[in-house]
Amino acid sequence: MARRLAGIVPSYLGLAWWGLFAPRLSERAPLCVHQGVIFGARGILLGMRRDLRGWELPGGAARAGESGEEAVCREILEETGARVRVERRVGDYVRTGFRPHTARVYACRFLSAAGGTGRETLAVGWFDPRALPDALFPWYREPIADALEHAAAPVSRREHQGVSAILAGMAIDLRTRFTRE
Repeated sequence: MARRLAGIVPSYLGLAWWGLFAPRLSERAPLCVHQGVIFGARGILLGMRRDLRGWELPGGAARAGESGEEAVCREILEETGARVRVERRVGDYVRTGFRPHTARVYACRFLSAAGGTGRETLAVGWFDPRALPDALFPWYREPIADALEHAAAPVSRREHQGVSAILAGMAIDLRTRFTRE
């Protein structure tokens, strides 16, 4: 138990730097991440983060010259080992507060499993969209709900991730670390 608690400290310090200081001190442009709600025969595919343990939508930032659709397909493959096809853009989620960024979310169709998880991902799992896991970070619930709506046009939402979001993420992380295995 003490070893597990001690292992959390470096992780939380790294996340604090990444979320509170790096965007304001060392990054030139606002971050835009491309994430996918992956639909398949068994439900929605989620990835469990390795650093802050909880379920999330896989994705990440685009590389130079890469489109958002290319980035989300590459990131999903790297993190989950799944090949996907982008079906549509769900929307943009402009988040302020902790780790200011825009999450551009896409609805994706699962095509095939191409390999294992990447170094950022502890596990992957399929979930019924009507029974999402308790350990899903709360800021992913709205994009998943929007993806299920099949709106005619992408949505645009603003969200503030303040102290309550940080505490919710920490609670999920701690619960997951001590109930897994």
